[in-house]
Amino acid sequence: MIGFFALSECFLYHLYVYPELHGLGAGSLLFDRVKALAPDGFRLWVFQRNTQAREFYEHRGMRVVELTDGSGNQEREPDALYEWLPS
Repeated sequence: MIGFFALSECFLYHLYVYPELHGLGAGSLLFDRVKALAPDGFRLWVFQRNTQAREFYEHRGMRVVELTDGSGNQEREPDALYEWLPS
């Protein structure tokens, strides 16, 4: 197993690749599978300070649709809502 994702009703809850496999294309393969399963688009939350994940998603065409101060999540960590829509 290289990683996993959890998608439900066009919301991506997790996309994870083992750190030793970063940069080898595994994340891109998983992301492409998510797009195939949600061809009309999907959304996800990511912590604002997770710059590696944010760059990954932005490089693949996702855009920020909302920034929060973290008051609405369990961790109280500022986060960002991203959206992918087909072009």
